[in-house]
Amino acid sequence: MKRSGSADLPLHYGHVPPWLAQRMAKLGLAITEAILAEYGKAEVIRRLSSPFWFQSLGAVMGMDWHSSGITTSVMGALKKAINPLSKELGIYICGGKGKLSRETPNELLRIAEKTGLDGQMLVRSSKLSAKVDNTAIQDGFQLYLHNFILSSEGDWAVVQQGMSDFSSTARRYHWHSENLKSFVEEPHTGICGINQGKILNLTATGANPTREAMMDLTSETPSRMMAEIQKLVLPNHHEVKAKDVDLKRLGSILWLAQEKRPDNFEELLLLEGMGPRTLQSMALVSEVIYGTPSRFTDPARFSFAHGGKDGHPFPVPVNVYDETIGFLRQAVEKAKIGNTDKQEAIKSLHRIASQAEKDFTPNMDFEKVIEQERKDSWKYGGRTVFGKEQPPKNDQLSLF
Repeated sequence: MKRSGSADLPLHYGHVPPWLAQRMAKLGLAITEAILAEYGKAEVIRRLSSPFWFQSLGAVMGMDWHSSGITTSVMGALKKAINPLSKELGIYICGGKGKLSRETPNELLRIAEKTGLDGQMLVRSSKLSAKVDNTAIQDGFQLYLHNFILSSEGDWAVVQQGMSDFSSTARRYHWHSENLKSFVEEPHTGICGINQGKILNLTATGANPTREAMMDLTSETPSRMMAEIQKLVLPNHHEVKAKDVDLKRLGSILWLAQEKRPDNFEELLLLEGMGPRTLQSMALVSEVIYGTPSRFTDPARFSFAHGGKDGHPFPVPVNVYDETIGFLRQAVEKAKIGNTDKQEAIKSLHRIASQAEKDFTPNMDFEKVIEQERKDSWKYGGRTVFGKEQPPKNDQLSLF
């Protein structure tokens, strides 16, 4: 069964600047196409139904690694990039924030006409998932965003988010059609939000007697479904701290990018010409594409690919971002015509970093790593919502 859980999501206001939104759409599309080529459509849907992977994707795309804004911005970027190519990719994204969420049923019916899927069933699934999270789970969060993602083969996921004015926090809910047997007992693959104490959750397994008593009034009995619980707990602080990341995993990637000393580095010869900073970003992007579920327990680590729009852990290195997009797009396009050399080289990044990690002992000064990234930011076209980075006056710092 799919697992469900919770995570803290501080409510952040603000906007995604056009220079970042455009790049998020391009990188999101390239990552999606790479996953499609390697694993197929069902895997794209499964990944989006995982709160851990979703948060890691948002971080690697340059969004604030822990904020509620990841949900809106990532889904908006994916919808903008994927939907024009839906017929080719076989992936469709419906809904969105506010009034866009109310368009979901009409969008699903139009897609059903094109694909032959059961439109009424899809609409019912969309409405029931929203009804459960808005009504059956009385946790103080009112939904304001609803996205329904489906494949041409009928697999689907729901990513929706609610907001609590009282606590100024958000909670994100994930659904997945795989193994779904009931909308009224433990149906989620994930629930993300700050722990607010006890809530009334009529979808919990322990609420079965209450549901049965309520349903006796209509002579109906809800079906049963068991699920494990997965917890993603995100802190309230904005900056990235050492305790937020797996230092062994991060350190092995920094070592790979800066030292290039693994015994089998010849596998990466096709990456020659790529600078160490872009290699660092590509290694983290490679993990998002090829990593196993256990690799996404520390989403903050993925912010070391392209920073964050508010400058945490460092400004977005726009030049590196563009090089990453360009290299990944080139690999995807070559793979479409049967040339998978560059795609295999990208996969090797994840494999080599994982191998190096086994015997790696982190001895870096975490704060100096971030300080160095900020100091060098201007070299890579560093940028935040506050403007472009300027060269610092002090000398370079040593990371290790």
